[in-house]
Amino acid sequence: MEKKYKIFDIHTHTYPEAISERAVTSLNAFYQFVCEGEGTYADLERNCRTHNVRGMLLFSVATNAHQVQKVNDSIAALAKKSREDGFETVGFMGMHQGFPDFAAEVERAEALGLRGVKIHPDIQGIDIDDPRMMALYEIIEGRMPLYLHIGDNRPQYRFSEPKKLARVLDRFPKLEAVAAHLGGYMAWDESVNCLAGRPNVWYDTSSALWAITPEKAGELIHKFGADRVMFGTDYPVKNTEGEIERFLKIDLTEKEREDIFYNNAKRFLKI
Repeated sequence: MEKKYKIFDIHTHTYPEAISERAVTSLNAFYQFVCEGEGTYADLERNCRTHNVRGMLLFSVATNAHQVQKVNDSIAALAKKSREDGFETVGFMGMHQGFPDFAAEVERAEALGLRGVKIHPDIQGIDIDDPRMMALYEIIEGRMPLYLHIGDNRPQYRFSEPKKLARVLDRFPKLEAVAAHLGGYMAWDESVNCLAGRPNVWYDTSSALWAITPEKAGELIHKFGADRVMFGTDYPVKNTEGEIERFLKIDLTEKEREDIFYNNAKRFLKI
């Protein structure tokens, strides 16, 4: 019988049901692929219950300043509902570079129970190391982690290059960051060169395993450190079952599998 692992999905996006179809269609157009999930919390929860996912990290992207508070209210409410449903769920806030008061919204989001910040530089159209973001990094350094989409191989989307995160971390050495997509979607070797070995950087497996071989994934995991990598689906991009299957093809020890599936996320989120 195949071992049933405890799983924490560290990278999930959900949208209100009224806009989920439109949001997924927009995501498909931006990345020129087809998402597997519906984009709703209900669909994500069905995925999780079926595949022994004990908890999830929920977040959403604020594509303009006016969305920030609505996004954060929605994620906080969904995370609370998810915990009431029996999951070990945490929510991270969204933030947009045009929002007028970073400090006030970070404080408000903390009061709502949100415990980190999610930024998607390419969709938001801002470089990770843009001067407008420095005030936010100063506020959250040593206070809450920064979760970033990293990498793209299209010339018009260079906002999230690993070297730009490296510059930020050089300036804010106590800032804890997650470099999603095994360090950088379509920018894996650059990420190894810029980020590997930094003690304040974590990584997830989302939107990477379907684009690289299991051998390459294993190489990256060991260069970054299996104790710094966490399992994620990037739902609704991929459903849970397929990502588990892809992950299990990687040549890892049982301890490394257990840590990446579950234990590392618990350490990162301090739950």
